[in-house]
Amino acid sequence: MNIEIEHRDDILIIRPLGRLDSSSSPELEQLLTEQLDAGCQRLVLDFSGLSYISSAGLRVVLLAGKKLRASQGKIVLAALQDMVHDVFDMSGFLTLFAVARTLDEGLAQV
Repeated sequence: MNIEIEHRDDILIIRPLGRLDSSSSPELEQLLTEQLDAGCQRLVLDFSGLSYISSAGLRVVLLAGKKLRASQGKIVLAALQDMVHDVFDMSGFLTLFAVARTLDEGLAQV
């Protein structure tokens, strides 16, 4: 998995590419932890390039959401591929997070 990082004003966009599973989730978790500990309050996770997410990946997203909620921040999940969307749906995570069809819609929501 590769991870692209982009800043638009005070919004952090993180774009994981490939598969987010038990072998790649520690890298994303470390990156998110560093950014949130540094004061990031507005986060968009752009999943347009993510083809697969496992329970380990869901855990990382959940941890980021909890940290942001505790600090009154916002997180939006954007551009979920069908398979990734199905995993979020089956796990009940779609009720926990704001979800946008596109990155631009996600930026508008955060």
